[in-house]
Amino acid sequence: MPILFIIIVIFGIFTLLIGVRIVRQYEKGIVLRLGKFRSVVGPGLNIIVPYIESLIKVDMREKVINVEPQVVITKDNVTVTVDAVIYYKIVDPVRAEFEVEDFDTAVTTLAQTNLRNVIGDKSLDETLIARDSINESLREVLDDVTNNWGVKVTRVEVQKIDPPVEITEAMGLQMRAEREKRASILQSEGVRQSEILEAEGAKSAEILKAEGDAKARVLRADAEALAVKRVAEAANAYFKQNAQILKRLEVSQAVLQNNTKYVIPSSSDLINLLNLDGDGAKIVPLKKTK
Repeated sequence: MPILFIIIVIFGIFTLLIGVRIVRQYEKGIVLRLGKFRSVVGPGLNIIVPYIESLIKVDMREKVINVEPQVVITKDNVTVTVDAVIYYKIVDPVRAEFEVEDFDTAVTTLAQTNLRNVIGDKSLDETLIARDSINESLREVLDDVTNNWGVKVTRVEVQKIDPPVEITEAMGLQMRAEREKRASILQSEGVRQSEILEAEGAKSAEILKAEGDAKARVLRADAEALAVKRVAEAANAYFKQNAQILKRLEVSQAVLQNNTKYVIPSSSDLINLLNLDGDGAKIVPLKKTK
């Protein structure tokens, strides 16, 4: 009896322990009773009925699958080597567990098939420059199929598209020639712009010089006209009266040339010019000057 009791206690403890299940934060648990789905449990401590129920843990984190490189023929009959990566996460653990047996293999095969179809509809040049459209096309196709499996394809990235070696070398030569062509065009454009700027600078300098010369001439002409005007005004102001007296003197000299005596009023301006004395009694004849 003691031995049987000990066995029963040990069996009860073991049974209790196997009925306790811990689900992690990033997981969800699927409870099966006698092989049939019963419920979905969340993270934490969960207790199931031993021997009757079982718990399947499903990782809900985002995962990545590498699609192995494969040879694909483009629309213009060029073989290229292509690989990709697929990012996905489980949104319905029940369908993800029961609707597909091996999700990784299924989605990889599906990606390879659709990658051949997408690239087969494009030429090599379109394939090399259309990575974004290829990624989006693959994502839409895969997401549409995996939606029935309770899986969401979040992103598909084509990692490399490698054409044959001879095409790669030809493309390298073409790219180098294109770069040299662009460099020559840029150099020619730079020389042209430099010449244009130099010509515009010379033109502006000539215009400024001509404008400066014109302004200088105007200023000089204005200065000369002002000088002439001031000289004329000075001559008119200071020499007009003396000129009249000089003219009278010449007339008087011509009259007195024959020692003729004349009576000149003492108030006349000729008294001082003819060197007469104060009484007006004597007239000194003037000699002609050459």
